[in-house]
Amino acid sequence: MEDKRVRWMLLTAIAPIAWGSTYFVTRHLLPADAALWGSVIRCLPAGLLVLAFARQLPRGSWWWRSVVLGMLNVGGFSVLIYIVGQRIPTSLAAALMSTSAAAMMLFAWLLLRQRPRAAAVLGAGVGIVGVVLMLGPGAGPVDMWGVVASLGAMLASSVGFVLTTRWGSDVPPLAMTAWQLIAGALVVLPFAIVVEGAPPALDGGAIAGFIYIIVIATALAYGAWFTGLSRLPASVVGIIGLLNPVTGAVLGVVWGGEAFGIAQAVGLALVIVGVLWGSLPPRVASRRLSTS
Repeated sequence: MEDKRVRWMLLTAIAPIAWGSTYFVTRHLLPADAALWGSVIRCLPAGLLVLAFARQLPRGSWWWRSVVLGMLNVGGFSVLIYIVGQRIPTSLAAALMSTSAAAMMLFAWLLLRQRPRAAAVLGAGVGIVGVVLMLGPGAGPVDMWGVVASLGAMLASSVGFVLTTRWGSDVPPLAMTAWQLIAGALVVLPFAIVVEGAPPALDGGAIAGFIYIIVIATALAYGAWFTGLSRLPASVVGIIGLLNPVTGAVLGVVWGGEAFGIAQAVGLALVIVGVLWGSLPPRVASRRLSTS
C-alpha cells in the first residue's frame, strides 16, 4: 500500500517540477505583454491533445463545472502566471507559489472536511519557513505587481484544485484535465482578441518555449496533477507542490543568473525537508529523513 502511495506521489511530482520551469521559460523565451494570448496558446492545444487520449466529453453538470474549474485552474491561473513570469525572478515566483501548500490544506479542511495530519501541517510549516528564507536578503529586487499576480494565481488554483477533488471523484482524471484546459482557454480567448488584438508574432525561441509549455508543463503536468488529486489527499498533493520552488530556484540560478545566497540555499533545503516530512507516510518519511 505504501509503495502505491509513493508511486502516485512520484507521478504527482511531475506537475510542480514542470510548473517550476514555466517561470523561466516565460521570462526568457516567450513574448512580453501577451499574457492573454499566452494563456490561450498554452492551454487550448494542450487540452485538445489530452482530449485525443481521453476521448470523453462532459455530461450534465460537468459542462458548467468545467468552465468554473477551467477559469480557476487554467484560464485565470495561466494568465496570472504569465504576468508573474515576466515581472519577477524565477526563484521568487516559484517560492511565492509554494504557499499553495498551506492554502490547499486550509481549503481541503473547509470544503472537503479533510483534516490534515500533524505531519502534513508541520511539513508545510517547515516548507513555508524555507520560502520565507528564500525571499530574504539576496533574493533580488521585487516587482509588487508580480507578487500580487503570484498570490492571486496561488489562491485561485488552490480553491480550484480542492473543488476538483470534491467534484471529480467519478470522472477519469485525463478527461477532467482536457475539459478544464479547453474551457479555460475558451473563456480567455475573447478577452485576448479584444484586449491584445492579433496573436503575437513568435520567433524560433518563442515557438520552442510554447511547445515545451504545451506538451510538458501543461498537458503532462495537469494530467499528472489531477491524477494525484484523485488518488491522494489534497493536503498531501499541496505539499508535493513545494517542489515548485526547487525547480524554479535551480533554473533561475543555473541558467538565469539570478541571485541566490546562503539564506536561499538553507530555505531550499527546508522546502525539500518539508516535502518529505509532510507528504510521505510516517514510516517511509522517517526512513527517508534518517538516510538523507
